[in-house]
Amino acid sequence: QVELAESGGGLAQPGGSLRLSCAASGNISSLYGMGWFRSNPRKAREMVAVITVLGLTNYADSVKGRFTISRDSAKNTVTLQMDSLKPEDTAVYYCNAHHRIVPNIEYDDWGPGTQVTVSS
Repeated sequence: QVELAESGGGLAQPGGSLRLSCAASGNISSLYGMGWFRSNPRKAREMVAVITVLGLTNYADSVKGRFTISRDSAKNTVTLQMDSLKPEDTAVYYCNAHHRIVPNIEYDDWGPGTQVTVSS
């Protein structure tokens, strides 16, 4: 069990920036990766960006070049820097922690969600 503390959501203007942070605590020994997902009434939950314990990153096509995910291993924290925000980025953003345990056991923990609104 991992607790995920999210921060940084809020209101931004189109073209503006926000920074989301997620700090993991608890049983992190099996943590394989962390990232951010989002959902809104118009779209099913989608992966936004993830980063593994080795530093490998992956982004949704819609945010490539605009969002950057990074990690602070010492603090078990991931940060999503969101630049050039668009109204379609409006969603509830959920921090995700993915666990892998040998052999072939995987499970996820989720943060409570933080609202991001991009509007004039």
